Amino acid sequence: QVQLVESGGGSVQAGGSLRLSCAVSGYTYSATYMGWFRQAPGKEREGVAAIISSFDTTYADSVKGRFTISKDNAKNTLYLQMNSLKPEDTAMYYCAADRVDWVLTPGYKYWGQGTQVTVSS
Repeated sequence: QVQLVESGGGSVQAGGSLRLSCAVSGYTYSATYMGWFRQAPGKEREGVAAIISSFDTTYADSVKGRFTISKDNAKNTLYLQMNSLKPEDTAMYYCAADRVDWVLTPGYKYWGQGTQVTVSS
């Protein structure tokens, strides 16, 4: 059984940083993409970043230069380092696994339950 469990969300002031983690079990993710998505109230879920290896990452334009996606295969954990946070980054953040293309669209097979990020101005 595949499980993805996010952690690391919280409340922070604009300009601050947070690091999200996604602990993965039951899934070998070296050959397909994993990603981070977010969804604000009343808005559609949007792709934030995706990774298959440290040499192959993709970011939404809105987070380029501020967010960094990474993964530690030995720890079976996916990360999202978020710097220079803005109020518009406020959302529920989800990790997802198992996709081979269109990696910033929500067609992933496995999803976590989400962790809330709130950025105040």
